[in-house]
This record gives sequence, C-alpha cells and structure tokens, in this order.
Amino acid sequence: MPEFGRCTLALDITADSTLRLRQVRVSYGEFRAVHGVDLDVAPGEIVSIIGANGAGKSSLLKAIVGQADRVEGQLHFGEVDLSRCGTPQIVADGIALVPEGRRLFPTLTVEENLAIGQAVGRRGEIGFDQVYGYFPILSERRRQQVRELSGGQQQMVAVGRALLTNPRLLLCDEISLGLAPLVVQALYEILPKVRDRGIGIVVVEQDISRSLAIADRFYCLLEGRVSLQGRPADHSRETVMTNYFGA
Repeated sequence: MPEFGRCTLALDITADSTLRLRQVRVSYGEFRAVHGVDLDVAPGEIVSIIGANGAGKSSLLKAIVGQADRVEGQLHFGEVDLSRCGTPQIVADGIALVPEGRRLFPTLTVEENLAIGQAVGRRGEIGFDQVYGYFPILSERRRQQVRELSGGQQQMVAVGRALLTNPRLLLCDEISLGLAPLVVQALYEILPKVRDRGIGIVVVEQDISRSLAIADRFYCLLEGRVSLQGRPADHSRETVMTNYFGA
C-alpha cells in the first residue's frame, strides 16, 4: 500500500472503516479538554456524541481529523493509525468533517465550494447529481456565490462538500446550530440516507432530543469524560439528563 510520511493509507474501498478510539486525551497548552475517551463507530452506524458546551465534543472530532493541538492515546480507522497522519491524508482515506461554522469560501459559487470536496477526497459513487438530489435548492443556486445564500443553504453546501469527498466516515459538528427548525429537519432527514450507503456517521450536538432520535448509539460527555453510553432506548431521559449536566 502507498505510504505518505508515517501514515499508511488503506485505499481499498472494501477495507475496514471502523473507528476505534482508546484512552484519547486532547490538550490545548496546559488545559486538558478530553480525558481518556474510548469510542467506536462501525460502518453504516450513526453515533451521537452529546454534551453541554465545553464538554469536549468538538475537541474529540478535531483529534480524529488531526486538527487538535496535542493528542494522546490510540486513534485507529480500520488499519490506519490516525495519530501518524496529517489532515490531507485522513481526508483521502475517507474521513470527512462538516465543521462547526461551516468554513466555506463565501466569494466562490456553490458549485465551486462543492468541487473542493471532490478534489481532495476519494473516488466513489457520490457525485454532484447525488448531492443535488439530497439538496435540490443547491442545484438551483449552483452558480450563486455562497455569501448570497441563507444560513441553512450554506450548511447544505458544507454537508454536500463533505459528501463529495466520498467518505467512509462522516463527522458532523453542530450542524443544526442557529438554523430554523425546518432546515434542521431537512438536514437530519439526509443522514439516514447517507448511513444506508454504509457510511459511518458521528453527530455532535447539544440538542439531546434530535440527536438521540436519529442515533443507533450515543456517548454523553461531561467535562471531557464519557459519563454515559449505549443505545438511546436503553436509558431514560432522566438518566441522560443527569449524565449530561452532572449530579
């Protein structure tokens, strides 16, 4: 298999795409945001990570894609040791992040922003037709600059860009933040369709109800540690809330 630096990429699309984190710790200077987290995500599974603001959710996603300041512990994606990979290699191997705040190029058109995902990602079955099928409004506005779109439409572009990398694992960081309920519903209706393609999905949210409604399994973070995990149906709302906010 080809090697890039110390990162061996598993480019075979049939390769195992299970994410396995063991005792992962994330620090920023002297501050530790994540303390020894274990987490698994299988292909074709939606895993929700819930927790209050500052619980370490986004830091965990940044660690997976090589964007955190200091990361310790074991991070594996199939046979790939993510701790030895740079972000471009991680994306090329099939992990895509929809970041909080979208991070689009406002003066580029919708289609130009989407094309960036296709350029940096893997070859696969998801192309522009599939993305426009998920989000028909983007097809209508594909020649418009992104800055001319509503916040919800911009979020659709961010999701579409990630999908055009043809990921094996899709990470979604607060995709509902600040959006109207109808837009959030439209975005969340897409995720099961993506899962049905065999893509693993991690959804990071503060919205407990919406996040758990779509998840096969969940992890609740409290002050950088897993306070509760399992299947949503196996835990009462009271138990989830207690572990969300702490005793």
